Amino acid sequence: MERECLEFDVVIVGAGPAGLSAACRIMQLAEEQNQSLSVCVVEKGAEVGAHILSGAIFEHKALDELFPDWERLNAPLHTAVSEDHFCLLTNQNNYLNVAENLTPKPMLNDGNFVISLANFCRWLAQQAEEAGIEIFPGFAAADILYDKQGAVAGIVTSDMGLDKNGEQKNTFEPGIELKAKYTIFAEGARGHLGKQLINNFQLDYDKQPQHYALGIKELWEVPPELHQPGLVIHGVGWPLSQSDTTGGSFLYHLEDNQVAIGLIVDLNYHNPYLSPFDEFQRMKHHPLFSRYLKDGNRVAYGARAITKGGLSSLPRQQFPGGVLVGCDAGTLNFAKIKGSHTAMKSGMLAAEAVFAEISQGLHQTIPGYERLFGESWLYQELYESRNFGAQIHKFGNLIGGALATVEHNWLKHRFSWTVADEKADHECLRPKEQCTPINYPKPDGILSFDKPSSVYLSATQHEENQPCHLELKDPKLPTTTHLSLYDEPSQRYCPAGVYEIVTSEGKPKFQINAANCVHCKTCDIKDPSQNISWVTPEGGGGPNYPNM
Repeated sequence: MERECLEFDVVIVGAGPAGLSAACRIMQLAEEQNQSLSVCVVEKGAEVGAHILSGAIFEHKALDELFPDWERLNAPLHTAVSEDHFCLLTNQNNYLNVAENLTPKPMLNDGNFVISLANFCRWLAQQAEEAGIEIFPGFAAADILYDKQGAVAGIVTSDMGLDKNGEQKNTFEPGIELKAKYTIFAEGARGHLGKQLINNFQLDYDKQPQHYALGIKELWEVPPELHQPGLVIHGVGWPLSQSDTTGGSFLYHLEDNQVAIGLIVDLNYHNPYLSPFDEFQRMKHHPLFSRYLKDGNRVAYGARAITKGGLSSLPRQQFPGGVLVGCDAGTLNFAKIKGSHTAMKSGMLAAEAVFAEISQGLHQTIPGYERLFGESWLYQELYESRNFGAQIHKFGNLIGGALATVEHNWLKHRFSWTVADEKADHECLRPKEQCTPINYPKPDGILSFDKPSSVYLSATQHEENQPCHLELKDPKLPTTTHLSLYDEPSQRYCPAGVYEIVTSEGKPKFQINAANCVHCKTCDIKDPSQNISWVTPEGGGGPNYPNM
């Protein structure tokens, strides 16, 4: 196929904190060295921030390095954390406040901000564009370009104007080749191209399996008298404790009477009858949360996979022709429940490594990222938190949390042991005969809601007549094997109701409602046989959260 080709010094895939920080940093270096560089950023969302549902706790350590004068530049950090609570939800009515000295130090939020991450990324994009970087929203990176030696040489964007059978419509436009001396991949958790790079270059050789969680979040507007800007609540225990599932809840008070509430469910859960969406809906009825929401109005809904394996699961990030950064690699510090500052720093280190190669006139070599990473505070932070997730997985929230408190607060990393977590998440699912079905209450339409109304609030945008971006390696497996073994868990683990078991001619049939998909990537992680594969859809698709 004849494709248009554009050439750049650096191509960056993904306009999140990692990708935009990489773009800004490399242009800063070019300006310092009086060099001219061409850099572009491709973003699958209709605009920067379109795929980011707001409400995050932000540590500004990396921002201080990237833009020391961020306050003068009007960075959207307006709401400092004013109160910080960590709670144990003992049952559906009661909870205990955990004392600060019994809370693992990484979880404390003094000096942090409650922000709209979407608005922060838009601000970063503004800084990047002012520095001369080209940003192309609405273009999904579909494939990787390689040179004759096997080094990464850029990417190809998705073909546009294909019908659901893959045939060209009258609006067809072939994807564009974006060639580069170096390509930085910052797609986010379980990135489509990142997976290919990890496999192609065996970047995860000798590493522990990567681990994931599903984060489900809603944005609410609450009455002014119930709004407490800067209030942060994190919780563990009920309702996940009833199914021996690890994870946690959160509620953040942003500005403008907005509250972000959510539930993180570790995807190593055992019971195939568990529905993360329904666990989240009933969680909101707990008095710890309902007192803020009962007279409020739900305005947005979304879900995302979270890469949480930490340092032990982190693949090598450099390879011939490029670097893998941010959640595409897995730099989130799960002990802090924060990944924006670590993603930013990984992008900045990638920019420094790539710029050093370009300055020497080199193309498609292996950038020296790993050395810079090993000497950075990012490595030190991830090293100190390397056991947190594994301890929770192996011993549960209570014992694992207690061990984390001892390690971080009292021993203060004086001893260098590493807890192994070598069982992949999808291998933890048990056959249905070993588990008890979970009967979830019906939504009341006030605090809890159904999936269709929630997907509507995600502003998901997929054309009906376009190729399905969810592919099954074996389309028969869900009904021939998974239904009898696990009661086909995808009909529950998907937070958007994409997968259904329907009856056709008296037989069960597996149905994919791809237009509902919010791109959380859970199906590509949790499926027991790795049967479902997420691929990049035409134009990116997925949710669009305007002005969030």
